Amino acid sequence: MVNKFKWLAAGALCAAALGAQAQVSQVRIWAAACATCHGTDGRAQEGNESLAGKDKDEMFQKLMDYKSGRKPATLMHQLTAGYSDEQLQQIAAYFAAQKK
Repeated sequence: MVNKFKWLAAGALCAAALGAQAQVSQVRIWAAACATCHGTDGRAQEGNESLAGKDKDEMFQKLMDYKSGRKPATLMHQLTAGYSDEQLQQIAAYFAAQKK
């Protein structure tokens, strides 16, 4: 009986790990939409803003300002409208975690 619980616990841990990996993959997919202007993994070419390693709270606030229209933009307000606040928070955290 104890062996069954060990296998069940191991299976639950594996499922949780796969779920966490799927979450990271999803955030990377969302962040890929930013690559055209902000570069792969947030390291932009000269002339565009790099996002890698920036403060996540500041990035999130900028994204929310674009989404609400408080910050004027040509494209960002349209892009941010397609994401939930939680998704934007995860995208900001993703870029903040990237090396400059």
